[in-house]
Amino acid sequence: MHVRTLTTTVAAVLAVTFPLLGGQAVAAPSSVADHTLAARVVTYDASGAAEFKSAVDRGAAIWNESVDAVELRPVTAGQRANIRVLADNGWPRALPGSLGNGTVYIGRQAVDQGYNTVRISAHELGHILGLPDRKPGPCSSLMSGSSAGVACTNPYPNATEKAEVEADFGGALAGPAATTPRGVVIVD
Repeated sequence: MHVRTLTTTVAAVLAVTFPLLGGQAVAAPSSVADHTLAARVVTYDASGAAEFKSAVDRGAAIWNESVDAVELRPVTAGQRANIRVLADNGWPRALPGSLGNGTVYIGRQAVDQGYNTVRISAHELGHILGLPDRKPGPCSSLMSGSSAGVACTNPYPNATEKAEVEADFGGALAGPAATTPRGVVIVD
């Protein structure tokens, strides 16, 4: 994870640099030198995603590869999920609650029209992680959604989208937080 590694590296560099500046060298407590930023865990339940379960798991994995401040994990038995993912015959949409909570619908209508299931999953999870639609937009923007066309299969957030999620979840070195309306259905 990028930020956690960076935090440990910065602590190590500072420990070496201060003595070179003429100050007295003092060993940092191991808890500071070994400190890593803990990601906020957000669980998801894809048991209702039917034939799209593997696409949802891949969309979650893409977010985990892309950001440090939040980690999407499948819900365990007996645990209540933050995100519920369902398949239906409509258009894909998200119903965000509070940040990191809500319901995602992977609509078969878009899949039947040729849209990529992993891109749909990552895009809808992006709404639950606080990102708004960015339509119209290029294929390089995950949140451009369907406006990028059926030929677009890019399921990865761009640098701006990553930074917004990091900021929303309190990640270090992140930019300003996004403003996604809560309690509003976002239809893509």
